Amino acid sequence: MAEPRRAPRPLLFALLPTLAWLVPAGLTEAAGSVRLAGGLTLGGLFPVHARGAAGRACGTLKKEQGVHRLEAMLYALDRVNADPSLLPGVRLGARLLDTCSRDTYALEQALSFVQALIRGRGDGDEAGVRCPGGAPPLRAAPPERVVAVVGASASSVSIMVANVLRLFAIPQISYASTAPELSDSTRYDFFSRVVPPDSYQAQAMVDIVRALGWNYVSTLASEGNYGESGVEAFVQISREAGGVCIAQSIKIPREPKPGEFNKVIRRLMETPNARGIIIFANEDDIRRVLEAARQANLTGHFLWVGSDSWGAKTAPILNLEDVATGAITILPKRASIDGFDQYFMTRSLENNRRNIWFAEFWEENFNCKLTSSGTQSDDSTRKCTGEERIGRDSTYEQEGKVQFVIDAVYAIAHALHSMHQALCPGHTGLCPAMEPTDGQMLLQYIRAVRFNGSAGTPVMFNENGDAPGRYDIFQYQAANGSTGSGGYQAVGQWAETLRLDVEVLQWSGDPREVPPSQCSLPCGPGERKKMVKGVPCCWHCEACDGYRFQVDEFTCEACPGDMRPTPNHTGCRPTPVVRLTWSSPWAAPPLLLAVLGIMATTTVVVTFVLHNNTPIVRASGRELSYVLLTGIFLIYAITFLMVAEPGAAICAFRRLFLGLGTTLSYSALLTKTNRIYRIFEQGKRSVTPPPFISPTSQLVITFSLTSVQVVGVVAWLGAQPPHSVIDYEEQRTVDPEQARGVLKCDMSDLSLIGCLGYSLLLMVTCTVYAIKARGVPETFNEAKPIGFTMYTTCIIWLAFVPIFFGTSQSAEKIYIQTTTLTVSLSLSASVSLGMLYVPKTYVIIFHPEQNVQKRKRSLKATSTMAAPPKAEGTEDPK
Repeated sequence: MAEPRRAPRPLLFALLPTLAWLVPAGLTEAAGSVRLAGGLTLGGLFPVHARGAAGRACGTLKKEQGVHRLEAMLYALDRVNADPSLLPGVRLGARLLDTCSRDTYALEQALSFVQALIRGRGDGDEAGVRCPGGAPPLRAAPPERVVAVVGASASSVSIMVANVLRLFAIPQISYASTAPELSDSTRYDFFSRVVPPDSYQAQAMVDIVRALGWNYVSTLASEGNYGESGVEAFVQISREAGGVCIAQSIKIPREPKPGEFNKVIRRLMETPNARGIIIFANEDDIRRVLEAARQANLTGHFLWVGSDSWGAKTAPILNLEDVATGAITILPKRASIDGFDQYFMTRSLENNRRNIWFAEFWEENFNCKLTSSGTQSDDSTRKCTGEERIGRDSTYEQEGKVQFVIDAVYAIAHALHSMHQALCPGHTGLCPAMEPTDGQMLLQYIRAVRFNGSAGTPVMFNENGDAPGRYDIFQYQAANGSTGSGGYQAVGQWAETLRLDVEVLQWSGDPREVPPSQCSLPCGPGERKKMVKGVPCCWHCEACDGYRFQVDEFTCEACPGDMRPTPNHTGCRPTPVVRLTWSSPWAAPPLLLAVLGIMATTTVVVTFVLHNNTPIVRASGRELSYVLLTGIFLIYAITFLMVAEPGAAICAFRRLFLGLGTTLSYSALLTKTNRIYRIFEQGKRSVTPPPFISPTSQLVITFSLTSVQVVGVVAWLGAQPPHSVIDYEEQRTVDPEQARGVLKCDMSDLSLIGCLGYSLLLMVTCTVYAIKARGVPETFNEAKPIGFTMYTTCIIWLAFVPIFFGTSQSAEKIYIQTTTLTVSLSLSASVSLGMLYVPKTYVIIFHPEQNVQKRKRSLKATSTMAAPPKAEGTEDPK
């Protein structure tokens, strides 16, 4: 067992003269005390009266906190002295004093406990002192030696008294002081208590606040050790536990000025979201705070969490029940002691003369007046008869700390019993070893006691002299109209861990919904907390907008490229993939044109094949016509590849055939136009035909021009094998709900135009030759149709370019560009088919009489202009 630190002896002896001067003989008799004779005397400190005003030490009588507790000690002493198994042969006496709820007055009173020690130490100073005439001085009867003290009530009083008692090694056990400061065994080594310290109470209150979901509260404390240390413990524990922030910490002065409590309420309303108020205050301050809240019309706004000074008392909330409704209070676990109720309710003026304050209590309790010193009471107050009975003629409810007063007395009694057994074995009554009683040794026995107290709960102390923390939790509830229940209702308990029955809690407004006390409301789904600097419980909610999602309560992150946020932005989901399908409205016009074009092209080819040797077919250049019609067919067919679902094969065919059809068509037209132009120009200079105008030569030139496109595409396929990709950026709209991934081939807009670039070059070159050949004689009947074809084709492609690139940022890009491209290709093919072959097919089918060779007239030698040499494809059959 650890040895408590004792006061240095030189310091003690230095203080003796001062203490002897402070404790004149007869001080306690003048102040008044309750005295019981006994072999061992216990001291007792009780707030029988409230603090006095206007310079007076004591004020009004405190019936419950004062008289009930004092009588509890008398009751406990009676029981101990009547118990033959406890301290056999030893009677416990007592000296009980009134502290008047003031620490300085209590100190003066408590000095009487050390009177015997001081006078004992000062005996040597009186040696040789003689009165006039030589007579020895008269000496007062030696005061009782107090072996231990029960008390005090208020922590500030206990602290003041403990500082003196430790100097004289007098153990002290408090029944109500809960300030955490008193747990400091280096300063208050002789102090113990049967109630848990406020550090446990503060922990319980922090657990209550967190269980209710509050994270932003204010604290309110009465100035003094109890209030300030309680709030300090609450703040420290809440800071260590995290999750609870203190909006304001307000202290109520010892002597509040008028309007002070209204000022307190105004300060609390500076942070209106902190509705939870943690209050460590005395009864008077609690009451005046509630009154100020009512005056400010804030009934129901504040959510009070009161310490054990509030507990389950009626006095602080009398006539203020509406303001206190919903208050949660805490009280050390206690039980009503039935034996004390029977004892106290049978006390009367006749059988309780040992309590010098009982007559005053009688007058206060029954609202009557006793006749004193032969003076009749005034007419306004009835005279006490002495026949009144507690509980019958007045209301009675056992005060909450009665149990702890009894336990404190029994703790000292058990310690003295163990000490007596050790020092006086087999001895009845006191032995010399316990006269005087060693306070240091008695403290060790007190710290070692363990017994079941008056309420059946274990009584024990830790190394600091603290009792274990066990609390009952109450809520003050309004009367229920159906059940009639109301007042303080037990809603839980705390013993190292909290057990709170949230279901039975009732609140103003919605009775079952816990009101909030939060700096900031919880953020909704898809919102992150942006903390306010310096206030960890306050934040702003910031939406995870766009393509961001909520990772945790503090973080937003962007979804991966192939995903988009869920509607509430709490996660990511795959982005839908789209493509141009066969059933799409955007595919209908291109497919319709392509089908009609293929049917028309097939009709022309079949007609030409069936009439392959007729003059019109021969005159149109059969070989190049078939090549040109093949190119037109491929142009129409590419529409189906552009609509088909992209894959490696489809993408390869798109690269190959996208430019092949146009290249084949424009190569044939360029070759044909170039042939006409060369024949016409050569005819101006000589009758010798130009080279490479035979059908074979024309095919070689056409396929040579086409091979450039084929070689380029093959090289591209080898260097970069085709494959399909899903482009998530193309339709990444501002609204994620509209975002889509586009399944397409790995061809950019520029590479797509590159496929057609060579074809466009051939088209422009062909157009130039068509312009040059516009003046040829009518005999060359295909020159002008080819010219019109090229002019129209150029217009189509000039319109295509701005439409194609102008929609590159559109959400419908994949549809618009594909439709534009395929329609432009089909229109250019239709122009070539319509201008060059539909008229011929019409004549072959519907006017076969015109499809005959016209007899040539004799060429006149005198012709001023030599006709160009005839070749297949240049004669106009009429």
